[in-house]
This record gives sequence, structure tokens and C-alpha cells, in this order.
Amino acid sequence: MKKMRKLLAVVLAGAMAASMSACGGTGTASSSAANSTAGSSAAASTEGSSAATSTTGTNAKNFKIRMVTDTGGVNDQSFNQSSWEGLQNLKKSIGADVNYVESKQESDYATNLDKAADDDAKLIWGIGFAMAESIGKAAKANPDIAYAIVDNGYDAKTMPKNVTGVMFRAQEPSFVVGYIAGKTTKTGKVGFVGGIKSNIIDQFEYGYKAGVDYAAKELKKKITVDAQYAESFSDAAKGKAIANSMFSSGCDIVFHAAGGVGVGVIQAAKDAGKYAIGVDRDQAYLAPKNVLTSALKLVHAAVEDVSKKAIAGKSIGGQTFTYGLTEDAVGIPTEHKLMGDATYNAALKVEEQIKSGKIVPPANKDDYAKFGK
Repeated sequence: MKKMRKLLAVVLAGAMAASMSACGGTGTASSSAANSTAGSSAAASTEGSSAATSTTGTNAKNFKIRMVTDTGGVNDQSFNQSSWEGLQNLKKSIGADVNYVESKQESDYATNLDKAADDDAKLIWGIGFAMAESIGKAAKANPDIAYAIVDNGYDAKTMPKNVTGVMFRAQEPSFVVGYIAGKTTKTGKVGFVGGIKSNIIDQFEYGYKAGVDYAAKELKKKITVDAQYAESFSDAAKGKAIANSMFSSGCDIVFHAAGGVGVGVIQAAKDAGKYAIGVDRDQAYLAPKNVLTSALKLVHAAVEDVSKKAIAGKSIGGQTFTYGLTEDAVGIPTEHKLMGDATYNAALKVEEQIKSGKIVPPANKDDYAKFGK
């Protein structure tokens, strides 16, 4: 049966590779989850359990976990790298058998997921919403394997019972760094560079814009935001070119939500003597004098948490786990020498207002239009 399953998976992988299109199709898969799971730490329960989600009595050392990166690669200074660090932590702490496969282009997703299945993985991670469609198809082809995906959820009615979604309320840390940008800018003009337009990246853009607006209102001044997209998560040169243009036009701070593209944004800030704001992880090490702060997503912690649940035999399939400030899974770095104590402490107060529900950062264009009204 296993050989038959593998043969079927190979045939399906070939068909998927031939039919896959750019990220447009995957953004739709993540959109409903981005809205339906906000404010909930676990949504969409599983009815019953299967071999994919029941591993009671499994020795961690015999539990194979494989990770498939998106096109940013494992050293993207972002989600892929943080996710891999989480799996490495599992190996160190409990001896789990972990490894990864890098995707160079989107057509690699189906093939790499198939490789992970053929490696007898019990849990396979896909990193990034762009893999949503491929993960869904792989899960249906391999019902005896558990799958999990970072930054994506599925409609509760159609979500495969052997898939776990991990989502973050990215609008929350984005609002905080937007507030910091607004408090820090000298020119009254800041920028935002996105990777590929999607519902997920909307959380960053509109959360950031709302945070800037909140600071502007507090300071009683006008601050504008220039938002542009690179249509890539890996083209650092494109990110640098966009940021250079923004700095030349008057922006003195640029926030990116663009994976590897953001490395170029940070390099541009370094060259121009301006500020960049990092994303997903503390990116100050890339330019200590130029990365003002970062909008953190503690992806490694979420990957560890979900993986441990799977190893312990807990039923995790058919669910989307959502993490935000109330779960201490997003935020900003404690290091704040470039902004000073006053701005940093004011930002922490904003975080508390978000936790309490006094401030609800917008996650999309429609929410942003209503914010502050």
C-alpha cells in the first residue's frame, strides 16, 4: 500500500507542478483564515483522530519532522530561518529527527513535499502562505501523514483533517512599529515595502499605516506612508531599488514585510544613513545602526509548540492556531538604543492597549478605512 501511495503521490506531484501558478491562487486560501481566526488562539476543532494526528507513545527520536521552505530559502532572515531554528531546538531538547528541503521556485513545492513524504516523515511543515495550495493537495494524497503550515489557515468546512494551520495577528506588531516610525520620523514621510500582495501582507501594511496614523494624531502632525510591492519574496536587489527610491523621495524610515527582499531594504537604509524596520525576527544584526526596530513573529516558538503537540500524540489536525500579543508570540525587541527610552516605553503602553482590546489594529483595507473613525 505504501508503494502504491508513493506512486500515486509522484503522479499527482507531476500534475500539480505543471498546473501551479503564481501566488495569486494561494492568497485566496489564506484570506478566510486570516479573518476567521483573528482573536482566537485555537479554532476549528477536529472530529475524531487519524494516524496523522495520533502519535501516542511515539519516541521523539523516531519521530521524523521535515520542513519545506518557500522560495526565500532556509537562510532568508525571516520565516524559513526562524521555523528551522524551532525544529533545531526540538532536536537539541528532545532528540526529534528533523531536516528540511529548500524550494528554489514555486514549482518545487509539490515535488519537495513529495520528497518529505517519501522520507517517511510523520509531520511535514510548509513555510509561508504561498504553499497553501500545495500543502492541501499533498495532505489529501497522503492522509496518513500530518501536515502543518506557517502563516495560513483554511476554511473550517474544507480544511483537511491532517493539516494544522499556524497564524499570527501580524497587524499587532505592525501597528506598534508603525507607531514607533511615526514618533521617530523627522521628514513626516515613511515607507512600506511588501513582498507579494496578499491578505497576509495586508495585515502588515494596514497595521503599520494605522500605527503611523495613531502617532501622527498623538503628535498633532501629518505623516504620510508610501507603500510599494516587490512582487517577490526573494529579490533583494528589487527591495534595495524600491527602498532607495523611497529614501530619495523623502522617506527616512522604511518597514518591510517581504522576506529576502527585505535584506535589500535594510542594505539601502544602511547605504543612505536612514532607518529600516525589520520583520518576523530581530534584524538589527544586519545593520545595527540602521534597523530601528523589528515587528517580531516568534515563528520558532509556534513551530516548536505545534510539533511537540504532534509528538505527544495530541490531536492537532483540522485546526488553526493563532498567535498574537496576548499569547506573547509577537512584539518588538527589547533593544531600543536607536529610538530611546521615551519612544520605547510609549510603544510598550500601546502594546498593553492592544492586549486589553482598547486598540484593535486593522488587518485589511476595509478595517483601516474604519480605524479611528
